Amino acid sequence: MRSSVKRVLAATVITTVAIGLAGCSGGDQNTGGDATSIEDALEKGGSLTYWAWAPSSEAQVAAFEKAYPNVDVTLVNAGSGVEEYTKLQNTIQAGKGAPDVAQLEDTAISQFALSESLVDLSTYGIDELEDEYTVGTWSSVAIDDGVYGLPQDSGPMSLYYNKRVFDQYGIAVPTTWDEYVEAAKTLHEADPSTYLTSDNGDGLFASSLIWQAGGRPFEVDGTKVTINLQDEGTLKWTKVWNELVEGELLAPTPAYSDAWYKQLASGQIASLISAAWLPSLLQTAAADGAGDWQAAPMPTYDGTPASANYGGSSQVVIEQSEQPALAAAFVKWLNNSPESIKLLIDSGSFPSTTADIDSPALLDLAPDYFAGQEINKVAQESGESVSEGWEYLPFQVYAQTIFPDTVGQSYANNTDLNEGLKDWQDALVEYGNEQGFDVTVGK
Repeated sequence: MRSSVKRVLAATVITTVAIGLAGCSGGDQNTGGDATSIEDALEKGGSLTYWAWAPSSEAQVAAFEKAYPNVDVTLVNAGSGVEEYTKLQNTIQAGKGAPDVAQLEDTAISQFALSESLVDLSTYGIDELEDEYTVGTWSSVAIDDGVYGLPQDSGPMSLYYNKRVFDQYGIAVPTTWDEYVEAAKTLHEADPSTYLTSDNGDGLFASSLIWQAGGRPFEVDGTKVTINLQDEGTLKWTKVWNELVEGELLAPTPAYSDAWYKQLASGQIASLISAAWLPSLLQTAAADGAGDWQAAPMPTYDGTPASANYGGSSQVVIEQSEQPALAAAFVKWLNNSPESIKLLIDSGSFPSTTADIDSPALLDLAPDYFAGQEINKVAQESGESVSEGWEYLPFQVYAQTIFPDTVGQSYANNTDLNEGLKDWQDALVEYGNEQGFDVTVGK
């Protein structure tokens, strides 16, 4: 999914999402219905197609069909991230073949909503559920005066580290970024084949680190967009991360590859700054590391707790659906019913509902992989320290596809990240203006 060919394909196809801006003031979007029509639709029944990649999806669909036997749901794994978005946009452009319901990452929702590809779920009373979700996740689905999805999982960030390796080399768990950089130097000097962490250049990951540092490089007001990838918070992040990039202290192994998981299992990559969804990946793909790993709060700049979200997704109803009320009912059940959320938690995902992030069912989980540590308590504390005010671009998916060709070159060449960020900014300003946005550079 990260090859240059697929990046170009994704960028080309997803461009059409932003082109839909011209029709944002009107259209034939599905808006009929009210809160009671959800129950009416469930009673009547019908068939739905659902595109999703979450590990819990199969069990959730089975449970829904058992609860509502007159509804048939066809589950399709159309890929995750850009792979799914490309297929979805193709069906939207063709006017046929789109699913009724789709899982979208929080970064992609505004891009599809602005092109009038999603149903406004406030029509079906979904807006009344706002207080049941964390502020950060709800902000990703509430766009202008509409609600274009219902949050499922979230990604508060923590430090996941190999305690065996840390103990072997006498490394204390870093609490600040300065300590983290020093730990990276100490470990790599002691064993040049071992790295403290891994980062090949991922736009979403970089954005989350900038978020934690207090950066707010994107400001969106309707079609007016301001970009400043040299603001104070962004520069605070690059000052730290440049030491790792320019010092060649980051493992060069491609992330999420078989070799990468093997190095995590063996301890050659000894820690990751990641989200609450990482433990489920480690337990399945890096199983040989069982018992060695632990979780700790994300390092900070001054000792004051601060975190950010990295990833997270929601379910949306596609405007093309012929049964939007039934689709909305399914979305509500998926992300608001206790039965479904339990299945989500059991699969290793971290929920978005405020009641469940405080529940014993989540907090008391103590995986053997993490030596019996109650790791979700660390994630919960992280979620409480996620700062507000972050905004993604209304063409964030495109932004992430070109990140490897701009900022990614700084990673590849071990050079100043700020130069890559300036190239990224220039490309984003040009692209946004071409697509009908009014994009300017902030001061």
